[in-house]
Amino acid sequence: MEVSIALSIAWAALLVLAVFIYVVLDGFDLGIGILFGLVPERKNRDVMMNSVAPVWDGNETWLVLGGGGLFAAFPLAYAILMPALYAPVIAMLLALVFRGVAFEFRWRTERWLKWWDRAFIIGSTMAAFSQGVILGALLQGVAVDGRAYGGGWWDWLSPFSFLTGIAVVAGYALLGATWLVMKTEGPLQEKARKLAWGFGVATVAFIVIVSLFTPWLEATYHERWLSTPGIFLAAPVPIAVAIITLAMFRSLTIHKHEYRPFILSLVLFALCFAGLGISMYPYIIPTEVTIFEAAAPFNSQIFMFVGAVILIPIILAYTALAYWVFRGKIDPEEGYH
Repeated sequence: MEVSIALSIAWAALLVLAVFIYVVLDGFDLGIGILFGLVPERKNRDVMMNSVAPVWDGNETWLVLGGGGLFAAFPLAYAILMPALYAPVIAMLLALVFRGVAFEFRWRTERWLKWWDRAFIIGSTMAAFSQGVILGALLQGVAVDGRAYGGGWWDWLSPFSFLTGIAVVAGYALLGATWLVMKTEGPLQEKARKLAWGFGVATVAFIVIVSLFTPWLEATYHERWLSTPGIFLAAPVPIAVAIITLAMFRSLTIHKHEYRPFILSLVLFALCFAGLGISMYPYIIPTEVTIFEAAAPFNSQIFMFVGAVILIPIILAYTALAYWVFRGKIDPEEGYH
């Protein structure tokens, strides 16, 4: 089977980009649902939901692209990972459906409003937690037997995957809170600023804890992070995390910026993705299958890559247009202005 190294790397980069854009766009959206439980006032909840109403249902486009791209470009990895992660993946998809229904139905009833609010909270939190569990299960390793999954139904569940699940919930809550700081005014903005501080501390604490655990999961991770020459490549990431963290907290408290905390929280997530890349490359299933071993034939990859190169700029364009149109503050009475 003819496999192009350059094309496989390009596809891997494309999938990482799709997943990162999904995390960026749907992360604050899920974060709004997580924060619902901490903001009980009806009026404030309406404003929170209206702040994401124009854009929320387009964010899963990138999740579909990531999953579909994995199936199309790296079918071996898809065939191994799906049986290994069936439970958290199904839980995530059901939670996304649940919160989507709750998002629409809460506006159409008074009698069941509280129940749909609870459904929105549970669905958002469960989706975020499931995504974190999937990440943790992938990092800790998947049992591979030949060209198939070789583990059991519950192998994905471990203290480490549970930890990463909670970490992602905290991180998404941080994104949601900084989004509200950027999009709202008055008492709700101040409440969001306090929540952003609290979840910012929690997020950074989880980053540190997960980072301390990761090198001991696999020998390859240990070499990348704690042995030479890998440590020289990896060292700038924690240094940058510390600098961005300090800047984010100063922006929230001392300078009281509105847009900068959200941007800095996105940079923090980008640095976490960089850390994951340092740990995993060139493996798509650590440390069993590389992106080159899992790649589809060259003709299949190039055919789909041409389509992706055409479609992704179109998706980016209409996504950017939607965010540009609704770029202002959300008014409790009049909507966006």
